[in-house]
Amino acid sequence: MKDDFIQEYPAAMDSILAATQASGFNMASEPKTGALLKVLAASKLGGDFLEIGTGTGLSTAWILQGMDSQSKLISIDTDATVLAIANKFLGTDKRVSFICQDGTKWLQENQKSRFDFIFADALPGKFIDLDLALNILKPGGIYIIDDLSPQENWPEGHAPKVPKLITEIESKSNLNSVRISWASGLMVVVKCPKV
Repeated sequence: MKDDFIQEYPAAMDSILAATQASGFNMASEPKTGALLKVLAASKLGGDFLEIGTGTGLSTAWILQGMDSQSKLISIDTDATVLAIANKFLGTDKRVSFICQDGTKWLQENQKSRFDFIFADALPGKFIDLDLALNILKPGGIYIIDDLSPQENWPEGHAPKVPKLITEIESKSNLNSVRISWASGLMVVVKCPKV
């Protein structure tokens, strides 16, 4: 079995990829990451979804492909230029709402919200304000992060933050997690229900 086979890509993928390349944006999620997001999203029927770090919408398209018709996705990014690409190709889908705002500020302002699925693909909710993101994850909810293997576009000084983040997640007694050495390096986390 080869793990590089992807059965079905989102319909908007080619258009988003072309616009992404034209924009010069170089931080888009890999197709393997997207394929996993799609499968995990399909497990949360009628779910409340959150994506922190929309980028141009490549991962958003995968999440939407896995979601059912009753699910809702909030996708946040600080960069209006890349967010406009996502909105152009995915904004007609009534299940998704795009928000241009700093992720930390949004998390601080929405601590009463609860989500079944969080994909944290930005600094807020991952490398900073991790607890703010985990606090709004429902028991049994899935939290996914990527880019845990060395990346060419990492800024100087970023590399030491990755093992620190992994250790912090694995030290929390209310989380079950698995490291996946695949795509850009992933971690899938599930919040344990209170016993």
